[in-house]
Parts: sequence; C-alpha cells; structure tokens
Amino acid sequence: MAGMISTSLLTNGDNWYEYTIRIHQSDIMALKNTPEKKADEECNHECSSCATASSCTSADKKPVGLPPKASIDVKHVILVLSGKGGVGKSTVSVNLAYALSNHGKKVGLLDLDMHGPNVPKMLGIEDHKLAVMGKQIEPVHVTGMLSVLSMAFLLPDTSTPVIWRGPMKMAAIQQFLGDVNWGPLDYLVVDLPPGTGDEALTIAQLAPNVRGAVIVTTPQDVATMDARKSAKFIEKLGLPVIGVIENMSGMLCPHCGGEIDLFGKGGGKKIAEELKIPFLGAIPIDIEMRKAGDEGRPFILKRGNSPTWTAVDKVMESLITVVEG
Repeated sequence: MAGMISTSLLTNGDNWYEYTIRIHQSDIMALKNTPEKKADEECNHECSSCATASSCTSADKKPVGLPPKASIDVKHVILVLSGKGGVGKSTVSVNLAYALSNHGKKVGLLDLDMHGPNVPKMLGIEDHKLAVMGKQIEPVHVTGMLSVLSMAFLLPDTSTPVIWRGPMKMAAIQQFLGDVNWGPLDYLVVDLPPGTGDEALTIAQLAPNVRGAVIVTTPQDVATMDARKSAKFIEKLGLPVIGVIENMSGMLCPHCGGEIDLFGKGGGKKIAEELKIPFLGAIPIDIEMRKAGDEGRPFILKRGNSPTWTAVDKVMESLITVVEG
C-alpha cells in the first residue's frame, strides 16, 4: 500500500522546499518548490507546528515554544548514544532491544541514525519496506515482541544517501514517534547517531517517559573524551545517565584465546567513576560479534559459552536491572 510522509525545509529567505518521502516500491524523496505562505493566508493559528512560523508577520502570531510530547503509548524510552562514531552503539541497541524482548517486554527499536541507518542490516531485515495502514505507518515486526523503524526502510537501496538539514530530521522524528502504529510498548530503544546534535536533542524533547541514556564508548582517550560530552549533554537536559558501556575492551585472539589490549582497557569504567554514573560492563572485540552483525543475527541470540557472549549477556542484564530498578 502506498502512502507518504511530507515535511518542509527553509533553504533561503524567499522559498520553502517541501520534501516528500513516498512509501512505495520505489521509496525515494521527491522534491517540489512551494512559495512561502503569506501572513494570515489560510492560517489555523497552530504556530508550534507551522512551517513558516519563523518568517510569519501575522499580528496573531503566538510565541513558538517546544512542540508537545509525541502521542505514543510507551512506559520507558531508552536513548543509546555516543560521542564518537564507530564505537558499537548500534550493536548495543540491537542486542539490548532483543534482550528486553526476551524478558517478555514489548519493545520498539527506533533507528534515528538518519545518515547511516544500520539497524535493519544487523537484524537481517534490510530488504523490508514500510507500509501505511489507514493514516499510520506500520513498523517492521521482527518478532511478536519486537518492532523496528528505520530510515533505511524508506530508501530505494542501501547506497542512497539522505541529504537533509536539521529541520527535515526534526520533522521526520516527530512523525517516526507520533505517526507510527507502535502499539503499547514497555520500551522504546532509540539508536542515535554520534554526537549531541539535532537527533539527540529532538528525541529528548519530544519523546515521553524518557528513562535515560546509555553511553557507549571504546576505551581509548580519543573516544572517552567525547563520551564525557554525551554524558554532560544528557545531564543538561535533566535526564539520568543509565550507565556507561565500554565496547571493544580488549580483543580475544581467535587462535590462542589470549587477550590483546588493542584499544586499551578501562577507559569507560574510568569516566563512569569520574562522573559518578553506573558502569554497566565491558565487551571485548570478537570476530563472532562482527559476523553476527553482518549476518543479521544479534549476538545475544547465539547463547554460547564464549567469554564474549558471557560479557554481552552480563552487560545487558546489568542494564535491565538498572532500568527496571
């Protein structure tokens, strides 16, 4: 079934450009130029949701504040973020979502890495496309307890880039929350892009019942210095930091089983102690972990006796204990 998501982006002082994401076999953004609306022309006085509010000259213009929280039935929203890319944030998000669903929780996994949406690949559902039922978008159901939404489902192929500025992404996030048929959720796990930009700020402001954030880092100083910024960012928003996960903490040799401190060790625990926030545990580098992501099968499902699986399971259980507690 076909449908569309529309939003607007101001590119200069004279014209508004409306981008439309069409949910169809050839899901791709279309572009059309629409002139700026004149003051008082067909005005519904809903300034907080009006695309031309910043340039409106109407005498009836209201102060534009934060938009209302999205209407979504969810008990807990967990943000997963990092200060730097390539630290395994999406891997943590996917395994956490699966761990929660394995505990009998109804879970939604929202991939908000608009420019690098990898969650569908890690779940083996990258060929799926979204459908619209009535006026709502249907997420992709991985299991009866886990549903997923990602920008990747809207693109014609995996090599298509998303070339959007901040306002476009903010409008899309509003729709990914409020216009999706998530159903009642115990948890919504949100995989965010690196840094403290538009996506992280928007979801923190729009999502209801945000339980807090999980900070993912690798051990070396170059990564932990940015992880500190992410933790400070969350604190400034008045949200709790659920904990820090140190990923790629040592590497297990596939031949002898020995451990090599490829990126160092202990950096994540150190910043957790400095910031007085929970340290949820460390996960080593493992070839099997990489294979699991490439094969579209979350590592947590392997249920083996390897040190890496034990570490992942321990981290996920620690995280669930903190959130449920």
